[in-house]
Amino acid sequence: MFAIVNWRLGGLLLAVGAVITVFWMRQYCAGALPDELLEAARMDGCGFFRTYWSIALPVLRPALAFLGIFTFVTAWNDYLWPLIIMVDADNVPLQVSLTQLNGLYGTDYSLVMAGTLMAVIPLLVVFLIGARHFIRNIAAGAVKG
Repeated sequence: MFAIVNWRLGGLLLAVGAVITVFWMRQYCAGALPDELLEAARMDGCGFFRTYWSIALPVLRPALAFLGIFTFVTAWNDYLWPLIIMVDADNVPLQVSLTQLNGLYGTDYSLVMAGTLMAVIPLLVVFLIGARHFIRNIAAGAVKG
């Protein structure tokens, strides 16, 4: 029997298989990757993998950057699913453990703010890495006109 209780990668199970990612990529491919471009690559003698690597992947890079950021932020900020599947206190993610810092008679807000800062730093890093693909795509669209 396959059990996801107390499994660290079980928290990513829903984020990776989300239907919105498949829908987003299908719609983006339909609008940004015309069939004529793929047919021209085939006529020039490109194989399937060469067409994917040299033609399709550079066109799909902004959509993949968006999906990477969106999936990471969704999985990172998820609270309810890890709260349900993580039984052991050593495996809970940062968002669940931040809620456990509240005491019965008081809360150490300096500890909560330090934990919140630690939770925000990876989001900023992932956004800054993925944002350059958006900026490059916007600048390329402005030049092509």
